Amino acid sequence: MTQVQVDAPDNPASGEKTLKSAGHVIVDSLVAHGVERTYVVPGESFLDVLDGLHHSQIETVVCRHEGGAAYMAEADGKMNQRPGVAMVTRGPGAANAHVGLHTAWQDSTPMVLFVGLIPFEHRDREAFQEFDIKAWFDTGAKRVMVLDHPERASEIVAEAMFAAMSGRPGPVVVGLPEDIIRETIDAALHPVIPVAQGGMTVADWKALKAALLEAEKPLFVVGGNDWTAEGATALTHWLEDHKIAAAAEWRCEGTVPFDSPSYVGPIGYGRPKPTYDLLEETDLLVFVGTVPGDVITDGFLVRQDWSKKNFLVTIDPSLRGRSGPVSHQIVAKPDVFVRDLLTMELPAKDSWRAFTERMRTEQEKFAALPPAEPSPGKARMDTLIANLVPTLPGDAMVTLGAGEHTNWAHRYFPTQAYASMLSARNGSMGYSIPSAVAASLANPGRRVVTIAGDGEFLMNGQELATAAQYGATPLVIVMDNQEYGTIRTHQERHYPARISGTQLKNPDFALMAQAFGGYGIRVETDAEVPAALEAALKAIDDDKTFALIHLIVEQRVKAY
Repeated sequence: MTQVQVDAPDNPASGEKTLKSAGHVIVDSLVAHGVERTYVVPGESFLDVLDGLHHSQIETVVCRHEGGAAYMAEADGKMNQRPGVAMVTRGPGAANAHVGLHTAWQDSTPMVLFVGLIPFEHRDREAFQEFDIKAWFDTGAKRVMVLDHPERASEIVAEAMFAAMSGRPGPVVVGLPEDIIRETIDAALHPVIPVAQGGMTVADWKALKAALLEAEKPLFVVGGNDWTAEGATALTHWLEDHKIAAAAEWRCEGTVPFDSPSYVGPIGYGRPKPTYDLLEETDLLVFVGTVPGDVITDGFLVRQDWSKKNFLVTIDPSLRGRSGPVSHQIVAKPDVFVRDLLTMELPAKDSWRAFTERMRTEQEKFAALPPAEPSPGKARMDTLIANLVPTLPGDAMVTLGAGEHTNWAHRYFPTQAYASMLSARNGSMGYSIPSAVAASLANPGRRVVTIAGDGEFLMNGQELATAAQYGATPLVIVMDNQEYGTIRTHQERHYPARISGTQLKNPDFALMAQAFGGYGIRVETDAEVPAALEAALKAIDDDKTFALIHLIVEQRVKAY
């Protein structure tokens, strides 16, 4: 197959067409879809796409592991109204990226993973690093497509981007045989495929209005990644005007701001009892952008009485992952639902006001900062958070992976806008550093904080090299309790005093940060915390680098 690159413009007089390789057309199509950066671990199987990126306006972020690249793309998809894009190579590379796909699947995040494949002519001969891409990914992606015909290159990009965004968002995998993408084709691009937004029908609008007027204790639960900042702000104003309470899906805080008088806290693992009881107490639940799934309902146990009223607002007609009663489904993306909701004028009932104010008081108690004054002994996350939060600007972002260290973010971090919290709601570890890098690159100059556990950090801590290479400047807090804390908590519950397989011996994470080219400081006593935080923030602001605080804490410390 010939490798020809012709970038001359169309010649209308002669009727000649612009010719390009399929790999270059793929890049042009991504540009047409508004993709700003792609997260890549390079491979010889997609060199022609890499060559297309060479002169493209898309920023190519070279990552150190496919899992980190996939997490960055997933985080990018959470922040934008378009899919995040990752590119990896065949076999082992694709296997490493699977963790990010699972996160995108369970978190309903739009994402496209391009995988370089063996040449078409070598297929089914167990060629080097060959694997069956559809068998591997079919159950964990919305679609799996392979570019077997080069002339369909732009069409497949358009279909992949559409599939990732349409209905319930999610990941799409596109296989790129290395010989096919070198073929020369007509460079004309397939148009962007519009995504249906849904909306409230007249019947939906009337049913919701009637349910709200009847309710004494209505509660909105907001979640998912399918929002815009404008839609989230409009909903917040409407809720506040009507004195209606709103809770956040677990690890999805910020859609309704942390300081809103309508915000009554997160619903998920680690929630305080008053918030836990909300789901049973409220006489009307309105889920927007999410559904009552496993975590929200505490393992499909809470809010299972079919006499309860639940309105579910989601663009997914299948209601996948839903548990418990459904009184009415409104098939709409959050923004268009909010657009239609704004036309609904309702009296602010005294019972709504009383319910919201009571639950808001409980949230304020829960989120009240601990003392900032250091205590004797080992370093404490409470002290660090109490000193950090007052320094945060209103647009600060937090990212986190999975583990008990995340409880401090849920409880105290002042998420003020969508999207100000990026996390892995599928409980996937290793997400903190890649998501912080993606957030910082997408929002230069914005304060990005990531809270990582010691076990969680080492799963993708090498992506600090990516941060240094591309100028990402997150504040990284590594809470080091020398164990897989969440697993030990479950172990103590089921096998008390029989600790097995959860203890860790760790390196000096501060020295690692310095080796990667950032600022690192090790903190062992609580008295050192304020000065260490001040030094780390100064390094970020003055030196334009990332900074890491290695916080050595007691093993069994908890935020709740």
